[in-house]
Amino acid sequence: MNDEMMKIWSDVEPSDKEVSGIIRVDPSFYLNSVHPRPHPTFLFFFILSLSKGHYYLSLQKKMIFSTLQHEISAILNDLYSAEIESNAIKLEKTKDDFEGDLTLVVFPFLRISKKKPEQTAVEIGAALKDRLDSVDTYNIIKGFLNISFKESFWLQSIADEKIDSNYGYLKSDTTEKPIVLEYSSPNTNKPLHLGHVRNNLLGLSLAKVLDAAGKNVKTVNLINDRGIHICKTMLAWQKWGGGETPETAGVKGDHLIGKYYVLFDQKNKEEAAGGEENDTVLMKEAREMLIKWEENDAEVRALWQKLNDWVLAGFDDTYKRMGVEFNQLYFESQTYLSGKDIVLEGLKNGVLVQDEDQSIWIDLTNEKLDRKILLRSDGTSVYMTQDIGTAAKRMQDFNAYEMIYVVGNEQNYHFDVLKKTLIKLGFEWAENIKHFSYGMVELPEGKMKSREGTVVDADELMDEMKNSAAAIAKELGKADNLSNEEADRLYEMIGQAALKYFILKVDPKKNMMFNPEESIDFNGNTGPFIQYTHARINSLVQKAEDLGITASNWNTEIGLHDLEKDLLVLLLDLPQEIQKAADTLSPAIIANYSYDIAKAFNSMYQELSIVKEEDSAKQQNRLMLCKATQQTLTNSMALLGIELPERM
Repeated sequence: MNDEMMKIWSDVEPSDKEVSGIIRVDPSFYLNSVHPRPHPTFLFFFILSLSKGHYYLSLQKKMIFSTLQHEISAILNDLYSAEIESNAIKLEKTKDDFEGDLTLVVFPFLRISKKKPEQTAVEIGAALKDRLDSVDTYNIIKGFLNISFKESFWLQSIADEKIDSNYGYLKSDTTEKPIVLEYSSPNTNKPLHLGHVRNNLLGLSLAKVLDAAGKNVKTVNLINDRGIHICKTMLAWQKWGGGETPETAGVKGDHLIGKYYVLFDQKNKEEAAGGEENDTVLMKEAREMLIKWEENDAEVRALWQKLNDWVLAGFDDTYKRMGVEFNQLYFESQTYLSGKDIVLEGLKNGVLVQDEDQSIWIDLTNEKLDRKILLRSDGTSVYMTQDIGTAAKRMQDFNAYEMIYVVGNEQNYHFDVLKKTLIKLGFEWAENIKHFSYGMVELPEGKMKSREGTVVDADELMDEMKNSAAAIAKELGKADNLSNEEADRLYEMIGQAALKYFILKVDPKKNMMFNPEESIDFNGNTGPFIQYTHARINSLVQKAEDLGITASNWNTEIGLHDLEKDLLVLLLDLPQEIQKAADTLSPAIIANYSYDIAKAFNSMYQELSIVKEEDSAKQQNRLMLCKATQQTLTNSMALLGIELPERM
């Protein structure tokens, strides 16, 4: 067993060290073996079956890579008398255009072989096939050695897996310091809109992916419930609301308050009449209201509390529908004062500077970030002030290993300043602040603006997605034979899947255009297509059971059609795809992996008989593939917050 395998094995609790549910093996078996090297076939099938269920380490691909690296290292020593560390040998998945499972690039070894690339590859390939029973064939394309494994190897590999509801997931280690993931962070002056939808879906999926990768994740939401923007809305409702409430208006509280945020902007523009909008009487009144709020004026605070309660109730409904939840809520109204205290302490210690108008600043010109105001001349806080206080409170609450902020790329500068400001103020943990900067989302008609009322409301968008799903599903007969209640539930599932998948399949760093019509399609790279694939598989399995055909074991002694092998190998990739998505913070990896599975299954379905297959061994394996595909899709799509229907 090489060092990498020893490390993997040492991370597993002794009580969990079980091999394929048959025998228990200690690492000393390998270290003390009379064999000059680990038995290759045994290594290939050395799969951990972990009794604690959710704690999962898929060693399939790790063991394949590790064993090949070990063998190639030994081969290089035998052939060319050169000692090459096994972890320095790079293997990669063979490109789709070529035959093979894994590819070795031989160019780095030409200096020791002193031969042409093709000849070097032939010698390594021949030696590898001789040493490993699991290697079927190899081929050489210039300096690339493409290695193919026997079909029995792949069948045994998936037979040794426990593909259940925990497949691919590592158990979170709650003894580790947590990753604190902040997302959503809405303002209580307007409802959630399409931009918030991308934020919430990315945050939700990131939390699920990191958790599945074994991380201790805590999700938090910072409610922006104070500041000048909140006072603008309060003032507009006070002046022109006439006592209107969500009940009297017949709308959600966040929608009602959003109306007055837009109204303030309209009234202020009218007063400015093309002049400076910040110098109007209306703006002066809003600033005066903010000062009264910070002075804890009873009347202003009572108005603020009432309107905020309406909005928060509306947010809760939207979050529930999206499947979004948090471990802890923070409110700027409760954290901004601690931020002010930290700023004043920084001024006292000479880290910050105070201008003649009494405003307090941090000078980051040496860090190429200019000067940044932290307290206004009237003593009121800015966003940076409250973010400083919130970060300090969060570290106190969680003792976090890392703090990730899911916020759009329009705030890149803000988070650069926040991190460097906290570091200069003496908070060393700020080195582990990470801004998950994602691209903006727009509609075909252009950019949205909250103050002008041109945003796409999240609730209305979800309603539209559900209605579109209903119309298309009815037209295609997807809801036939369902009760009204079942059909309504199906339409909601399809609408949510269309929305979530379309947004999450895009690289988070990229700006994107959301096209509702394209997202709801039952063909192509969409959520509904994957949902339909899952329902199709369920129908096949149910049909087989109705005919008395059952499958509970793999037959590892028969051959595989190329389409079966393609799907089978893909299913074994889930643990690695989860780890990749966690390492890169990209749910898009999981989304597109799920689509690849759905495509591979449908290719097999179109070409090969399953229930009607006359060869019972092939029929059994194909039904087992159906079940494994069904579960893998369920597990992968769950990481996107997407449910898969049983019937469609």
